[in-house]
Amino acid sequence: MAKKTDTSSKKNQSPKIENRKARFNFHIDDTYEAGIALKGTEVKSIRAGKASLNESFAYMKNGEIWLRNMYIKPYEFGSFYNHDERRDRKLLLKRKEIREIDRYMNQKGYTLVPLKLYFKGGYAKILLGLARGKKQYDKREDIREKDMKRELDRKIKGSYKVNL
Repeated sequence: MAKKTDTSSKKNQSPKIENRKARFNFHIDDTYEAGIALKGTEVKSIRAGKASLNESFAYMKNGEIWLRNMYIKPYEFGSFYNHDERRDRKLLLKRKEIREIDRYMNQKGYTLVPLKLYFKGGYAKILLGLARGKKQYDKREDIREKDMKRELDRKIKGSYKVNL
């Protein structure tokens, strides 16, 4: 008897849109999970995986946190209900978290960077990182460590093939 594959779990998987350059360009000190206020066509585009966090950032305005420059492709079946691709979107955080973020952002060199966009319990969530910019030598050091780890993994993998 053949096994039945569970296709429903694959269908319900939501896309995870990541900003991989953020971890390369910044030291992430703390992370916050925030809700994001979206329109209906934006949600449909994100579920289809048609969004990008590159070049986006969060800022504080009138005691609220806003996300600027996040790209969400217009929904192809949206007609006149479609949204502006790069409009400012309000982030939903608790008041205590907003005060804490404000305290850090007023310090020199801290910024709020979006790291990941995903769905949790049917709601769109965004993972924000409280970050400080990296210097050029820090970036070179990260690349060097990554290369050394990759080379070590290759050597370990190669030694297992010889012994087997």
